[in-house]
Amino acid sequence: MFDVAIIGCGPVGAMAANLLGKQGLSVVVLEKELEHYPLPRAVHLDHEMMRLFQSAGVIDRVEGDMVATDGHLHVGADHGVIRYMGTVGKPRPFGWANDYFFYQPELEAHLRDAFADNGRIELRLGAAFTGLEQDANGVTVHYDLNGTEPHPNDTYGQVKARWVIACDGSRSPVRKALGVELDDLQFEEPWLVVDAEVEGPVTFPALTGVPADADLQRLSVMMCDPARPATVVPGRRNHRRWEFMLLPHEDDAVMMQPENVAALVGAWMKDVPHTIVRAATYRFHGLVAERWQVGRVFLAGDAAHQTPPFFGQGMCHGLRDVANLAWKMAAVANDGAPESLLETYQPERDPHVRGVIGAAVAAGRYICELDRAKAAARDAAIRAQAAQKQGETAADLIPAIATGIVLAGTPSAGERFIQPVLADGRKLDDLAGQGWRLFQRDADLPDNGAVAAWLDARGVPAVLVRPDHYVFGTGEAQTLLEARAAMLGTSLTVAA
Repeated sequence: MFDVAIIGCGPVGAMAANLLGKQGLSVVVLEKELEHYPLPRAVHLDHEMMRLFQSAGVIDRVEGDMVATDGHLHVGADHGVIRYMGTVGKPRPFGWANDYFFYQPELEAHLRDAFADNGRIELRLGAAFTGLEQDANGVTVHYDLNGTEPHPNDTYGQVKARWVIACDGSRSPVRKALGVELDDLQFEEPWLVVDAEVEGPVTFPALTGVPADADLQRLSVMMCDPARPATVVPGRRNHRRWEFMLLPHEDDAVMMQPENVAALVGAWMKDVPHTIVRAATYRFHGLVAERWQVGRVFLAGDAAHQTPPFFGQGMCHGLRDVANLAWKMAAVANDGAPESLLETYQPERDPHVRGVIGAAVAAGRYICELDRAKAAARDAAIRAQAAQKQGETAADLIPAIATGIVLAGTPSAGERFIQPVLADGRKLDDLAGQGWRLFQRDADLPDNGAVAAWLDARGVPAVLVRPDHYVFGTGEAQTLLEARAAMLGTSLTVAA
């Protein structure tokens, strides 16, 4: 019996396997396809995901194919800037740039290649989930084989594990098999997503109010134009993405015709050579599963929630999900923590996800406004709000964890902890390691005083950081350790 069976080997499932395998858990990954999907889908992740790649020991594999960019720019109906969430010249408290773009087939290949580095991870391709049953000891997962022979150590078409993580996408057969309903957050808009390889800069219309430090080629630019809301997204190397809202009278199939796609993209390319790689229509949704855990089975990624892509957080949510599960499963399997620890998964992640989806849905509502008079009023209102939020970045949208394994009421509990770059160029986690970490004011760290300054700003002598880099709590070191032991029912090791 495996410790964990993961269903689905997209980026979220593959990341879950690496995080769990690195902790010494035995993992089997069931993937229905024989080859990973060859075209880009997700394109953006943030600094927190880069830090999780550090945790999983895969950062050296993935970093070379990541392109750091400069944030987000929203442009109003009058082609004037209404909101700028730029990062140029700003500090990087978490050790990485705020925004990275990537090419999903490359990322998936890197994450799968890392399985060999991270313990006992077995990947079974062509294994399509068909059902499961569970009891007090584990879960038996049944699957059909697609063009493959049964594994020599496996009962034909089934495998047993202590826990299951379903990372099987928005249509999630596992979620459906469990009878879990989706909470509809009342946002659904049709968009045409186009990926292209381009041999030069994107041509933007004349824009006003663009900050002096803003490079349009390095920003995710949202054109909130009632004539055709659209997003222009940078990518790695020569990959670019456009997202065009479909208007009420337009038909999905017609708009996906090559001549219509070419006309939409061509307006942004002028005389720049480019090749359309993919064009697909999507319904951008705000949806959250009502239950993320059913017994020993956990939903993660798109199986648990779907967010409009306006801040590029869809895949990031999924990676946060599995980082949350991985350290808790390791605590139960390796350190004797009670299985009830896993019951904090949804209480921690659900409000977190809803907070970000709420921001994305709110942005989507104003982005998708097609009435010119209402759009003009919107632009004035957002400019007024933006003036009160000078220096805003997309990172500010991520809320703290408010409940669960956090010492609520202590300064900065549930926030993401900083990761300063050290004197030798490494980052804090490279020195302190993974797992639980206790930092005290008198610690001798080659971090130019960054951790001490963080503690001083909050008036606390110590901070205890969880394995997923969120602050458990702040205060006296002994008090923190005792509170953690009381919550987990065990005394885990801590790097101090």
